[in-house]
Amino acid sequence: MIFAPFSRYPTRPDAPPTRSLSFFLWFIPAWSVIGTITVALVFLSGMGLGREEVRWFRELQRPAWLTFERFIPLIWTTIFICGAASATIAWNASPDRTTAWWLMAYYLGLELTTLAYTSIMCQTRCLRVGTIIGGTGLVLCAMLCVTVFSLSPIAAALLAPYLLWSPIGTYTTWVLGQINPSEW
Repeated sequence: MIFAPFSRYPTRPDAPPTRSLSFFLWFIPAWSVIGTITVALVFLSGMGLGREEVRWFRELQRPAWLTFERFIPLIWTTIFICGAASATIAWNASPDRTTAWWLMAYYLGLELTTLAYTSIMCQTRCLRVGTIIGGTGLVLCAMLCVTVFSLSPIAAALLAPYLLWSPIGTYTTWVLGQINPSEW
């Protein structure tokens, strides 16, 4: 059937009959909205860091085993892509829109917690804060994984990179605090 976008009576029975926000979101694929929000938040969170904060972080002493630091942006890019894919699958697998919106709020909260790690830690210049935020992100992701597993095991599996990397990142931040006690 053909759907007339601005008709008061759509020809498809599953289309919303009004011009509300959900009416317009009906036309937009979930992956494009979720992907756009993910990219926009990552971009905006990076804008809050000044040169002084970046310099502070770069001047911290590092453990000798921290040889993979140059790969961290690639690791987080992969994690955010997997998270957006997980959110899209969870949205599409949700039994109703209320559940879907609550899940999206949860995914958004996890992303904001993750992005807060760098911003807040560097602005406060406190590695303890970064360790706490990193641990919080791990707990939130584990809870989200359990929640979405019943809807889609694939959506839950796509959170595995976060669950694998977050303890490493959190532990590394804790070690940085031990090596740089004045910044703890």
